[in-house]
Amino acid sequence: MTQVPVPADATIPRLLKRNAETRGAAPAMREKHMGIWQTLTWAGYYRQVHDFALGLAALGFKRGDVLAVIGDNRPRLYAAQLAAQCLGVTPAPLYQDASAEELIYVLEHAEAGVVIAEDQEQVDKIVSIRPRLPKLRLVVYEDKRGMFHYHDDALRSFASVEALGREFGAQHPGYVEAEIAKGQPGDIALLCYTSGTTGRPKGAMLSHANLIASATAFLAKTELQPGDDWLAYLPMAWIGDAVYTLVVQMMVGFACNCPESPETVQRDLRELGPSAFLAAPRIWENLLTQIQVKASDASWLKRKTFEYFRDRAIEAELLRADGKPVPAGLRAILAIGEFLVYGPLRDQIGLRRARWCLTGGAPLGADTFRFFRAFGINLKQVYGSTELSAFVSVQPDTEANPNTVGPPGPGIEVRIAESGEVLVRGANVFRGYHKQEEATREAIDAEGWFHTGDAGFIDPQGHLAIIDRAKDVGKLGEGRNAGTPFAPQFIENKLKFSPYIGEAISFGNDREHVTAMIAIALAPVGNWAERHGLAYSGYQDLTQKPEVRGLIRAEIEKCNRGLLESMRVRRFLLLAKDFDADDAEITRTRKLRRRVIAEKYAVVIDALYGGAAETEIATEVTYEDGQRATVRAKVAIEDVHA
Repeated sequence: MTQVPVPADATIPRLLKRNAETRGAAPAMREKHMGIWQTLTWAGYYRQVHDFALGLAALGFKRGDVLAVIGDNRPRLYAAQLAAQCLGVTPAPLYQDASAEELIYVLEHAEAGVVIAEDQEQVDKIVSIRPRLPKLRLVVYEDKRGMFHYHDDALRSFASVEALGREFGAQHPGYVEAEIAKGQPGDIALLCYTSGTTGRPKGAMLSHANLIASATAFLAKTELQPGDDWLAYLPMAWIGDAVYTLVVQMMVGFACNCPESPETVQRDLRELGPSAFLAAPRIWENLLTQIQVKASDASWLKRKTFEYFRDRAIEAELLRADGKPVPAGLRAILAIGEFLVYGPLRDQIGLRRARWCLTGGAPLGADTFRFFRAFGINLKQVYGSTELSAFVSVQPDTEANPNTVGPPGPGIEVRIAESGEVLVRGANVFRGYHKQEEATREAIDAEGWFHTGDAGFIDPQGHLAIIDRAKDVGKLGEGRNAGTPFAPQFIENKLKFSPYIGEAISFGNDREHVTAMIAIALAPVGNWAERHGLAYSGYQDLTQKPEVRGLIRAEIEKCNRGLLESMRVRRFLLLAKDFDADDAEITRTRKLRRRVIAEKYAVVIDALYGGAAETEIATEVTYEDGQRATVRAKVAIEDVHA
């Protein structure tokens, strides 16, 4: 695995400075701009960080201050976070699609003194709430387009701060280097806010030592090389991006590549062909849906060829998972399939060069997991959380399966509490929640164990298995299945293997049977409707069609055949709108806010269990400009006979 020498007093800025000195001419960052990849060497990257840090110092920012960053993945936004760390200022990355109202809480709670915003859109959000943020002194924009008519002393361009820094540096030689030397491994390196599935996001304080310990444990289990390429496309506010793009990169020295825009990620991924790849389950599910839709739209011969080799690949993957040999005849078929189907598909989605790919942040459905592995993608599950500096465990190449997340990394202890909750202890455990001492004491016990809130167990091979969030695991409460364990995520992941189901939430705790609310996947269902001559005007109209309900019923019945009889979905309805982070139904990382949904749709849930044939949904929606409206629709409730 990857061997990286790290000094005992290492901090992230010191690692950056080391790379600039030892790998100065090698590529550190690339950015796609106007269709062309622009390269920044390690020496150039350090110079950019150095100048911006000097500019912040000239503007009065100092150790202990907080710098927030918001926008898509851009080298300058990463450089701003590194510049802050050089000065002992704490960076706090924000979700770029967060509304202005959401940003108020985080910026006020973090007491951010400066915000680095990518473009006019992000600046407008910050400016609209600035009167409510007394600590905010400066807003710096990275992209100057559309900013010429803004006249505000608190607004500065990124380039102007760099220029100011160069002037300050001429008068204070060695200033940044002296500040880097003052930094200690125990200093707070990142203020990373949790996704807030159960309430307000909490600011996890992560030290340099936490992050480097996590990255060291991860590298001990994976292979990365200085010449590798990494695609930096995940939200900067997600701990996964922060650790892999800001810390692991500093330790190994590979190049990070920023796509031109969120809309071009798929094209840029294929063009780049990264050496390794990390994606949340939602992205893998969307990739699978795209593949399935393209296959169904293909000619009869191509579709049948795809389905035949797909089934043979999954057959072989199941044999390997059970430790059984793959027969010679099947191996010969797979060799033909590699030429006709598997290799071209990996190339089409940009993963032909990837030695390994990771899924993390939430469980990935077993069927989706096996599909990608069957097609020759070395997909593995990684487990961690914000409070654990992103990493606890990852699966070895030869022991990847959908039911575990691998053995803990070196230096990380895991044990299972009597309640079934997973506890973790190690140098990767965060320093605590910002300004929330009571929440910190609840999360970390007197012996240093962090209580993850996840229910799980250790299997005989020493691999950690995560069942679900501990608070979400329940039992059926009535009838002949009373007392049967109920794990909603397992059922939902099975449902989402269907290309026509975009999101699902299941209910069953203290109930007689399982029911579900389904949000359709608009593009695949719309495509299906067009092929069947079914006219529709939009999402809501599509969900009202009896034919669409029949399509989803058939998909649920197919899913039910792979579930225990007690866990099968008995009734369902199609939502008139998808779950939306702006409506607080899901987090910015696409995790369901179950408590919010249960309260918001209480009448609907009662109708699912009350035997009603239909119910009215009245739900408030939030538009991009912050305005709200109520969407009302009568939806049919369907029984599932399977």
